Amino acid sequence: MTKSDDAILELLDESGIAIPPTAIAFNIDNISRPTVDRRLPKLEAAGLVKRYDEPQGYTEITAKGQRYLSGDLNEDDLPEP
Repeated sequence: MTKSDDAILELLDESGIAIPPTAIAFNIDNISRPTVDRRLPKLEAAGLVKRYDEPQGYTEITAKGQRYLSGDLNEDDLPEP
């Protein structure tokens, strides 16, 4: 997991809604749209987010992503990013 991954998950968790990649990048300092585009498929593969109408669609955090943020899952429980 990267700092970008954590920031993306935190934004999605705090918002409580599905957000498009452009809005994710816009609302997180120092994370570019290309970084968001690279990280979202990896977060989805790990089961931490769910993407709809990809690649330009919306993304929301999953229950597993929320467990990761709360500390109930650690990086050893996740596939390599």
